[in-house]
Amino acid sequence: MDSTPVMANTKQNNPKSFAKNKFSKENHPKSDPDCALGVHSASNQHNERRYEFYWGYKSHVLVDCISGLPLYELTTPGNVADSSVAAEILAEADRVISLKECTFLADKGYDMKSIYNTVKTIYEGEAFIPLNPRGTKASKTLPAGNPACAAGLAMHKDGKTTDNNRTRQKYCCPFRQSKAGECPCNHKNWNNGKKNRGCTKYKTVPNDYRLSIDRECLRFKRIYALRTECERCNSRFKSTGQERLWVRSGTSAANLNTLAHISALAVALAAVLHGSHSYRSAKQLRRSA
Repeated sequence: MDSTPVMANTKQNNPKSFAKNKFSKENHPKSDPDCALGVHSASNQHNERRYEFYWGYKSHVLVDCISGLPLYELTTPGNVADSSVAAEILAEADRVISLKECTFLADKGYDMKSIYNTVKTIYEGEAFIPLNPRGTKASKTLPAGNPACAAGLAMHKDGKTTDNNRTRQKYCCPFRQSKAGECPCNHKNWNNGKKNRGCTKYKTVPNDYRLSIDRECLRFKRIYALRTECERCNSRFKSTGQERLWVRSGTSAANLNTLAHISALAVALAAVLHGSHSYRSAKQLRRSA
Protein backbone atom coordinates (compact mmCIF):
# COMPACT_ATOMS: atom_id res chain seq x y z
CA MET A 1 0.00 0.00 0.00
CA ASP A 2 1.14 3.48 -0.81
CA SER A 3 -0.17 6.91 -1.74
CA THR A 4 0.78 9.55 -4.27
CA PRO A 5 -0.07 13.27 -4.28
CA VAL A 6 -2.54 14.65 -6.79
CA MET A 7 -2.25 18.42 -7.17
CA ALA A 8 -5.39 20.49 -7.54
CA ASN A 9 -6.02 22.79 -10.49
CA THR A 10 -5.13 26.04 -8.78
CA LYS A 11 -2.56 28.77 -9.35
CA GLN A 12 -1.27 28.28 -5.80
CA ASN A 13 0.39 25.04 -6.94
CA ASN A 14 2.28 26.88 -9.67
CA PRO A 15 6.01 26.84 -8.74
CA LYS A 16 6.45 30.09 -10.65
CA SER A 17 3.88 31.84 -8.50
CA PHE A 18 5.49 34.12 -5.90
CA ALA A 19 2.28 35.00 -4.07
CA LYS A 20 2.62 35.41 -0.33
CA ASN A 21 1.13 32.77 1.99
CA LYS A 22 0.02 30.59 -0.91
CA PHE A 23 0.36 27.53 1.34
CA SER A 24 -1.37 29.04 4.36
CA LYS A 25 -4.44 27.22 5.71
CA GLU A 26 -6.29 30.54 5.84
CA ASN A 27 -5.61 31.07 2.13
CA HIS A 28 -7.68 28.18 0.77
CA PRO A 29 -7.99 28.03 -3.04
CA LYS A 30 -11.35 29.41 -4.17
CA SER A 31 -11.27 27.38 -7.40
CA ASP A 32 -11.40 24.00 -5.58
CA PRO A 33 -13.20 24.05 -2.21
CA ASP A 34 -12.77 20.28 -1.71
CA CYS A 35 -8.97 20.15 -1.82
CA ALA A 36 -6.78 20.36 1.28
CA LEU A 37 -3.23 21.34 2.16
CA GLY A 38 -0.91 18.36 2.04
CA VAL A 39 2.80 17.73 2.35
CA HIS A 40 4.84 15.43 0.13
CA SER A 41 8.24 14.24 1.32
CA ALA A 42 11.00 13.16 -1.02
CA SER A 43 11.28 9.75 0.62
CA ASN A 44 9.67 7.80 3.44
CA GLN A 45 12.56 5.36 3.69
CA HIS A 46 15.17 7.67 5.18
CA ASN A 47 15.15 10.53 7.62
CA GLU A 48 15.18 13.17 4.93
CA ARG A 49 13.93 16.71 5.42
CA ARG A 50 13.17 17.40 1.78
CA TYR A 51 9.47 18.05 1.44
CA GLU A 52 7.06 20.34 -0.34
CA PHE A 53 3.56 21.59 0.34
CA TYR A 54 0.72 21.39 -2.17
CA TRP A 55 -3.01 21.91 -2.44
CA GLY A 56 -4.86 18.83 -3.63
CA TYR A 57 -5.65 15.21 -2.91
CA LYS A 58 -4.06 11.81 -2.30
CA SER A 59 -4.55 8.64 -4.29
CA HIS A 60 -4.19 5.65 -1.93
CA VAL A 61 -3.71 2.37 -3.75
CA LEU A 62 -3.38 -1.28 -2.72
CA VAL A 63 -1.21 -3.13 -5.26
CA ASP A 64 -0.51 -6.79 -5.88
CA CYS A 65 3.31 -6.92 -5.75
CA ILE A 66 3.51 -9.94 -8.07
CA SER A 67 1.54 -8.59 -11.01
CA GLY A 68 1.95 -4.89 -10.21
CA LEU A 69 -1.79 -4.26 -10.73
CA PRO A 70 -4.02 -2.20 -8.40
CA LEU A 71 -6.52 -4.03 -6.16
CA TYR A 72 -8.24 -1.05 -4.57
CA GLU A 73 -8.01 2.73 -4.88
CA LEU A 74 -9.23 5.54 -2.65
CA THR A 75 -9.00 9.30 -3.17
CA THR A 76 -8.89 11.56 -0.11
CA PRO A 77 -8.01 15.21 0.55
CA GLY A 78 -4.30 15.92 0.81
CA ASN A 79 -4.32 16.34 4.60
CA VAL A 80 -5.45 12.75 5.32
CA ALA A 81 -2.68 10.59 6.79
CA ASP A 82 -1.81 7.36 4.98
CA SER A 83 -2.15 5.23 8.09
CA SER A 84 -5.67 6.52 8.90
CA VAL A 85 -7.27 4.91 5.83
CA ALA A 86 -5.26 1.65 5.72
CA ALA A 87 -7.84 -0.38 7.65
CA GLU A 88 -10.68 0.92 5.46
CA ILE A 89 -8.83 0.05 2.23
CA LEU A 90 -7.98 -3.46 3.46
CA ALA A 91 -11.59 -4.08 4.51
CA GLU A 92 -13.01 -2.92 1.16
CA ALA A 93 -10.44 -4.93 -0.81
CA ASP A 94 -11.17 -8.03 1.27
CA ARG A 95 -14.80 -7.85 0.14
CA VAL A 96 -13.67 -8.33 -3.47
CA ILE A 97 -10.71 -10.68 -3.05
CA SER A 98 -9.81 -12.52 0.14
CA LEU A 99 -6.78 -11.11 1.94
CA LYS A 100 -6.52 -13.98 4.41
CA GLU A 101 -2.91 -14.96 5.14
CA CYS A 102 -1.70 -11.98 3.14
CA THR A 103 1.70 -10.31 3.28
CA PHE A 104 1.26 -6.57 3.81
CA LEU A 105 4.08 -4.27 2.62
CA ALA A 106 4.18 -0.54 3.28
CA ASP A 107 6.67 2.21 4.08
CA LYS A 108 7.26 3.73 7.50
CA GLY A 109 4.29 6.08 7.06
CA TYR A 110 2.12 3.07 7.97
CA ASP A 111 4.11 2.17 11.09
CA MET A 112 1.14 2.10 13.47
CA LYS A 113 0.40 -0.57 16.06
CA SER A 114 -3.25 -0.75 14.97
CA ILE A 115 -2.23 -1.67 11.39
CA TYR A 116 0.05 -4.47 12.60
CA ASN A 117 -2.72 -5.87 14.81
CA THR A 118 -5.27 -5.63 11.98
CA VAL A 119 -3.06 -7.55 9.56
CA LYS A 120 -2.21 -10.25 12.08
CA THR A 121 -5.55 -10.63 13.89
CA ILE A 122 -8.17 -10.05 11.21
CA TYR A 123 -6.35 -11.29 8.09
CA GLU A 124 -3.93 -13.74 9.76
CA GLY A 125 -1.12 -12.24 7.72
CA GLU A 126 2.34 -10.76 8.13
CA ALA A 127 3.34 -7.11 8.08
CA PHE A 128 6.60 -5.89 6.54
CA ILE A 129 6.90 -2.26 7.60
CA PRO A 130 10.09 -0.46 8.69
CA LEU A 131 10.12 1.28 12.05
CA ASN A 132 9.46 5.00 12.18
CA PRO A 133 11.70 6.59 14.85
CA ARG A 134 9.16 9.43 15.32
CA GLY A 135 11.79 11.86 16.53
CA THR A 136 13.26 9.56 19.18
CA LYS A 137 16.88 10.07 20.12
CA ALA A 138 19.30 7.18 19.73
CA SER A 139 20.64 6.33 23.18
CA LYS A 140 24.08 4.88 23.73
CA THR A 141 23.82 1.20 24.67
CA LEU A 142 26.59 -1.02 26.06
CA PRO A 143 27.21 -4.58 24.74
CA ALA A 144 25.31 -6.02 27.70
CA GLY A 145 22.20 -4.10 26.64
CA ASN A 146 22.22 -1.57 29.48
CA PRO A 147 22.03 2.08 28.45
CA ALA A 148 24.92 4.36 29.38
CA CYS A 149 24.43 7.44 31.52
CA ALA A 150 25.75 10.89 30.66
CA ALA A 151 29.09 9.93 32.26
CA GLY A 152 29.40 6.78 30.08
CA LEU A 153 28.74 4.32 32.93
CA ALA A 154 26.38 1.34 32.76
CA MET A 155 23.01 2.07 34.35
CA HIS A 156 21.25 -0.42 36.65
CA LYS A 157 17.79 -1.95 36.25
CA ASP A 158 15.15 -0.44 38.51
CA GLY A 159 11.93 -2.33 37.82
CA LYS A 160 9.37 -2.15 35.00
CA THR A 161 6.42 0.11 34.35
CA THR A 162 3.35 -0.48 32.18
CA ASP A 163 1.30 2.31 30.61
CA ASN A 164 -0.52 2.90 27.30
CA ASN A 165 -0.41 -0.85 26.54
CA ARG A 166 3.38 -0.91 26.61
CA THR A 167 5.95 -2.21 29.08
CA ARG A 168 9.16 -0.27 29.75
CA GLN A 169 12.28 -1.26 31.66
CA LYS A 170 13.52 1.49 33.96
CA TYR A 171 17.24 2.12 34.43
CA CYS A 172 18.70 4.27 37.20
CA CYS A 173 22.00 5.92 38.08
CA PRO A 174 24.75 3.43 39.12
CA PHE A 175 25.49 5.58 42.22
CA ARG A 176 21.87 5.87 43.31
CA GLN A 177 22.25 3.64 46.40
CA SER A 178 25.82 4.74 47.12
CA LYS A 179 26.38 6.93 50.18
CA ALA A 180 29.95 7.91 49.34
CA GLY A 181 29.83 7.92 45.52
CA GLU A 182 29.64 11.10 43.49
CA CYS A 183 28.28 11.63 40.00
CA PRO A 184 31.30 12.06 37.64
CA CYS A 185 29.44 14.51 35.40
CA ASN A 186 27.54 16.27 38.21
CA HIS A 187 24.14 15.56 36.63
CA LYS A 188 21.41 18.08 37.41
CA ASN A 189 19.30 15.35 39.07
CA TRP A 190 22.12 14.26 41.38
CA ASN A 191 21.98 17.15 43.83
CA ASN A 192 18.21 17.59 43.84
CA GLY A 193 17.78 16.74 47.51
CA LYS A 194 15.60 13.69 46.83
CA LYS A 195 16.09 10.08 47.87
CA ASN A 196 15.76 8.73 44.32
CA ARG A 197 18.44 10.95 42.83
CA GLY A 198 20.41 10.65 39.66
CA CYS A 199 19.42 10.26 36.01
CA THR A 200 16.90 7.68 34.78
CA LYS A 201 16.18 6.15 31.37
CA TYR A 202 13.49 3.88 29.98
CA LYS A 203 13.69 1.14 27.35
CA THR A 204 10.59 -0.35 25.73
CA VAL A 205 10.32 -4.12 26.19
CA PRO A 206 9.25 -5.85 22.93
CA ASN A 207 5.93 -7.39 23.99
CA ASP A 208 3.80 -6.75 20.89
CA TYR A 209 3.83 -7.84 17.25
CA ARG A 210 5.22 -4.54 15.97
CA LEU A 211 8.40 -4.72 18.04
CA SER A 212 8.85 -8.48 17.70
CA ILE A 213 9.59 -8.31 13.95
CA ASP A 214 13.23 -8.89 12.99
CA ARG A 215 13.80 -6.16 10.40
CA GLU A 216 17.49 -6.97 9.95
CA CYS A 217 17.02 -10.55 8.73
CA LEU A 218 17.46 -11.46 5.07
CA ARG A 219 13.84 -12.63 4.70
CA PHE A 220 12.45 -9.25 5.73
CA LYS A 221 14.74 -7.38 3.35
CA ARG A 222 13.98 -9.63 0.38
CA ILE A 223 10.21 -9.47 0.82
CA TYR A 224 10.20 -5.74 1.56
CA ALA A 225 12.12 -5.15 -1.68
CA LEU A 226 8.92 -6.12 -3.53
CA ARG A 227 7.34 -2.87 -2.34
CA THR A 228 8.98 -1.07 -5.27
CA GLU A 229 6.24 -2.58 -7.45
CA CYS A 230 3.83 -0.15 -5.81
CA GLU A 231 6.13 2.72 -6.80
CA ARG A 232 6.02 1.50 -10.41
CA CYS A 233 2.24 1.38 -10.26
CA ASN A 234 2.16 4.99 -9.05
CA SER A 235 4.56 5.93 -11.85
CA ARG A 236 2.21 4.45 -14.45
CA PHE A 237 -0.65 6.27 -12.75
CA LYS A 238 1.17 9.60 -13.07
CA SER A 239 1.91 8.93 -16.73
CA THR A 240 -1.83 9.19 -17.40
CA GLY A 241 -1.68 12.88 -16.47
CA GLN A 242 -3.32 12.55 -13.07
CA GLU A 243 -0.44 14.10 -11.13
CA ARG A 244 -1.89 17.55 -11.92
CA LEU A 245 -5.66 17.74 -12.22
CA TRP A 246 -7.61 19.74 -14.77
CA VAL A 247 -10.93 19.37 -12.89
CA ARG A 248 -11.93 21.31 -9.79
CA SER A 249 -13.89 19.20 -7.32
CA GLY A 250 -13.31 16.25 -5.04
CA THR A 251 -15.86 14.04 -6.81
CA SER A 252 -14.36 14.71 -10.24
CA ALA A 253 -10.84 14.04 -8.95
CA ALA A 254 -11.93 10.73 -7.39
CA ASN A 255 -13.68 9.64 -10.59
CA LEU A 256 -10.66 10.43 -12.77
CA ASN A 257 -8.29 8.62 -10.40
CA THR A 258 -10.52 5.55 -10.43
CA LEU A 259 -10.71 5.60 -14.23
CA ALA A 260 -6.92 5.83 -14.45
CA HIS A 261 -6.54 2.64 -12.41
CA ILE A 262 -9.32 0.91 -14.35
CA SER A 263 -7.45 1.71 -17.57
CA ALA A 264 -4.37 -0.05 -16.16
CA LEU A 265 -6.48 -3.14 -15.49
CA ALA A 266 -7.97 -2.90 -19.01
CA VAL A 267 -4.49 -2.89 -20.54
CA ALA A 268 -3.58 -5.97 -18.50
CA LEU A 269 -6.78 -7.75 -19.54
CA ALA A 270 -6.14 -7.03 -23.22
CA ALA A 271 -2.59 -8.37 -22.91
CA VAL A 272 -3.77 -11.58 -21.24
CA LEU A 273 -6.50 -12.19 -23.84
CA HIS A 274 -4.30 -11.53 -26.87
CA GLY A 275 -0.78 -12.13 -25.53
CA SER A 276 0.66 -9.55 -27.90
CA HIS A 277 2.27 -7.10 -25.49
CA SER A 278 3.22 -6.46 -21.89
CA TYR A 279 0.24 -6.28 -19.54
CA ARG A 280 1.80 -3.26 -17.80
CA SER A 281 2.63 -1.07 -20.79
CA ALA A 282 -0.06 1.07 -22.42
CA LYS A 283 2.49 2.19 -25.04
CA GLN A 284 3.04 -1.36 -26.28
CA LEU A 285 -0.74 -1.83 -26.40
CA ARG A 286 -1.05 1.13 -28.76
CA ARG A 287 1.79 -0.19 -30.92
CA SER A 288 0.26 -3.65 -31.20
CA ALA A 289 -3.14 -2.15 -32.03
